[in-house]
Amino acid sequence: MTGPALLMIHGMWGRPSAFTALRADLEAAGIRSAAVTLPFHDVPAGAPPPDGLGTTRLADYVAAVERDAAALDGRAVLLGHSMGGLLAQLLASRIQPAGLILLSSAPSAQAAGGAATSVATIRTLCRILGRKWGWWNKAIRLDEDIARESIFNGVPDSETNPALADLTWDSGAALRQMAAPFLDPDKGSRVVYERLTMPSLVIAGRDDRIVDPAVSRKTARLLAAAGGRVDYEEWPGTGHWLFHEAVRPRLVAAIARFLRSL
Repeated sequence: MTGPALLMIHGMWGRPSAFTALRADLEAAGIRSAAVTLPFHDVPAGAPPPDGLGTTRLADYVAAVERDAAALDGRAVLLGHSMGGLLAQLLASRIQPAGLILLSSAPSAQAAGGAATSVATIRTLCRILGRKWGWWNKAIRLDEDIARESIFNGVPDSETNPALADLTWDSGAALRQMAAPFLDPDKGSRVVYERLTMPSLVIAGRDDRIVDPAVSRKTARLLAAAGGRVDYEEWPGTGHWLFHEAVRPRLVAAIARFLRSL
């Protein structure tokens, strides 16, 4: 299969290794890909958080991914998971990729709040942040029990355990920009949807406990209103983590179908 390469952007607390199995399956289908490492996300497992991570903002992440995108040969399709989905949208308004693939995407300022915030999401955020005063300027990390219940709900232990071991620290400042955009004077999570007219694929798990699927529905409507073609899929019996063996074949098929349509 020929066509543009995928540039993959991992989510909060994640690493590019989240995409290892997916990339192998896509490569077998003839689909080229690269996966970026966001700033400060290359520290060894168990290491303390690096200096400067806690105050890193979404714009810092976007600038780093833009440098990786510039190094590619030709226009790529941006693929982002969770926070990576928001970063993909923010970057797409600047570089005009060949397409967008948003997987369980974190909300932009326009897609946050109201119907796009479920009880499960609020409960998860309260559990993440409630124990950590001053989290908005500190490096934060998910407790294992919260990660199991939110990111990896529905994923077998045999696949959850190695993924848990790979989670790392992330930025409280970036999380605040996503979770409370009304408190962000920089409007760092605000997407210029008028510039996102490229074809898009938006996928959500109906049982997602950390990003409610209503966020993906609203994101798809915002993209469609900008005038681009939007393919939307919402999968029952599926949570936030779309990369385990029971779900990944369906994801590979959806990505391949979308790329063939470009």
